[in-house]
Amino acid sequence: MLQNNKNYKSGFISIIGRPNVGKSTFLNRVIGQKIAIMSDKPQTTRNKVQGVLTLENSQMIFIDTPGIHIPKHKLGDFMLKVAKNTLREVDVIMFMVNAVEPRGKIDEYIMEMLEKNETPVFLVINKIDQVHPEKLVDIIESYTKKYDFAEILPISALQGNNVDKLLETIQSYLPQGPQYYPADQVTDHPERFIISELIREKVLHLTREEIPHSIAVVIDKIKKEEDTEKDMIRVSATIVVERDSQKGIVIGKKGALLKEVGTRARKDIEMLLGTNVYLELWVKVQKDWRNKSAHLKDYGFRDDEY
Repeated sequence: MLQNNKNYKSGFISIIGRPNVGKSTFLNRVIGQKIAIMSDKPQTTRNKVQGVLTLENSQMIFIDTPGIHIPKHKLGDFMLKVAKNTLREVDVIMFMVNAVEPRGKIDEYIMEMLEKNETPVFLVINKIDQVHPEKLVDIIESYTKKYDFAEILPISALQGNNVDKLLETIQSYLPQGPQYYPADQVTDHPERFIISELIREKVLHLTREEIPHSIAVVIDKIKKEEDTEKDMIRVSATIVVERDSQKGIVIGKKGALLKEVGTRARKDIEMLLGTNVYLELWVKVQKDWRNKSAHLKDYGFRDDEY
């Protein structure tokens, strides 16, 4: 039964920051399973990803946003708009920065953008496991002289350092409210979205710098097989690229790379669905799809939803 009493707290928390500061790593850690893909390439997250953390006396709905960046195509415009729009009507904003990298122009832009917002803003300094503790003083001073943050919390999303303290602090800022989602629900995204993201993550990992972010994954079919001896779900998906040369890279020599993508993705999908999975992957060229509004909508980037 959903909680709805005067002592229960609930609210929405936006995670914002430039690309590759660890937003998805943090989200996956606090939720306890993978709902956002992780990559060391910038702009991995394209849609807003909502993760739900339900505790005994509170529920936190985290919104992981695309990294703030300078758009170079219509997909980039979409991603920036998604990130900005998540700042509306949330209870806490987590401005996450990378302890390893100095404050940059994008960080300046974000702080200027936040100046117009009355929502409490936390400065969350991630990756503290990669710097000497003495450097934290300089990092904190670098940001606080530009913005008056409600809270400052250094963490390591990867190692878990200080993450519990961050959650406790967020909870103290949340208003009294209902439990919006059932206790066992960890995201508001449908399984099709998460499956497509798991496949895209494997392509990014295996192709490294050979393939830019010109990849989309479309789930063509998810069907439970009724005539097999053991439970089996058949998933058919198409990997969309922009050029013929990219198609060759994704497929690999004698199909080796595509096979490896399928093997790795299938394991994560089986963990997600809790059953055996037969995964079929196809690769299709759709030239310059990131600059075509119709294709963006077809591949799940719907501007009218934000």
